[in-house]
Amino acid sequence: MEIIKLIKKIEGIQTIESIMSILSINRKIAIDYVSKLRKKGYVKTKRLSNNKRVYNISFENRLKGSSYYEIINQYSPIKIATSQIHLIYGKKPSLEETLVYAIKTKSLRTILASLALFKKISNWSELYNLAKENHIERQVGALYDLARKIMKTRRMTKRFRTNSLPKNNDFKYIIEGLKSKDLKEIENRWRIYLPFNKADLEAYK
Repeated sequence: MEIIKLIKKIEGIQTIESIMSILSINRKIAIDYVSKLRKKGYVKTKRLSNNKRVYNISFENRLKGSSYYEIINQYSPIKIATSQIHLIYGKKPSLEETLVYAIKTKSLRTILASLALFKKISNWSELYNLAKENHIERQVGALYDLARKIMKTRRMTKRFRTNSLPKNNDFKYIIEGLKSKDLKEIENRWRIYLPFNKADLEAYK
């Protein structure tokens, strides 16, 4: 079905069940339609108190988007100016998603700015699952311990720390080839080479 015709038929607040009823389709096809519309930016998803998902489907949704960099700049004293604006349509990314994105950029300034997110992050279960999915649990742990040295942060859960601490002596880089001269204790704890020295952290004072 064409995107425009599809949206006109199911525009508004819908559930999977209501989409099934309106279009006379089965659940699998309804879920597939929602997924395709979300990827194109036409869907905003909300989870109700009973854990049921509802979908706001509209042409207007595609006109609005959030950027990971906008979220980082909102919380960090270190501002990022970039031409690589990656807009996410349909929902505002969580702080946990934004932190993982920042680490994966392997950009020194982006990762440094993203340390400020640890002041607000509270969903450690989501962060752990995202970090595990992207194989960066130790990187997140090391950056968290670094953040605690320069600002007040939310406390990491015992589950995250226990499951993420290294089981072997192999070191990994956050940014290939960069090591810290000043933060060896954290590096040795997590077997992660930090790309910062104390001078890099002055902006947080």
